[in-house]
Amino acid sequence: MLFRPLLPTTVRWRPIEGDGLEHVTVAPINDTATGATIRASGVIIGGRGGSPYGVFYRIDCAANWAVLSFSVETTEGRRLALLSDGEGHWRTEDGLSLPQFDGCIDIDLYGSPFTNSLPIRRLELTPEDGTAKLSMLYIPFDSFEPVRDGQYYTCIVPGALYRYAAEDRAFTVDLPVDADGLVIDYPIYFKRVDL
Repeated sequence: MLFRPLLPTTVRWRPIEGDGLEHVTVAPINDTATGATIRASGVIIGGRGGSPYGVFYRIDCAANWAVLSFSVETTEGRRLALLSDGEGHWRTEDGLSLPQFDGCIDIDLYGSPFTNSLPIRRLELTPEDGTAKLSMLYIPFDSFEPVRDGQYYTCIVPGALYRYAAEDRAFTVDLPVDADGLVIDYPIYFKRVDL
């Protein structure tokens, strides 16, 4: 096991440039109805390109950190909530299947260093594993329309440093993580804030 067992943990990140904050509490739960054993509840405020945003989110995961459900709601009241079987098959709360996202086990919220921790924890990669190519269910805050996004993760130092790369390799960054597998800093974009 690369990371310690999860205890209730609260972390914050701020953008390196501009105003904003992500505040999240990650804790073990026991939701017998859904099988979720990990819940992340957070808020993100910020702005890019002159467009401010404020969202509340909740992400429920299985014991292996596979996403089972999430909801995101803006301060203006727009909401998106989807459910998964934990193996990359998504549906709406009304049960409508979303086959365009088949294979997306993890989600990526715009402006969230926390969601980079989801595949890091789930995969527990070592250098011997090589690079994992993932399809993410990505939620931009301008349109709130989820899209499929290709990403790569590589372990540099087990339990301490992981490389993220966009599918087109136009952007690559090394992400240090703490003993919980939570991103510490996201170089050039976000820095962890001590509570």
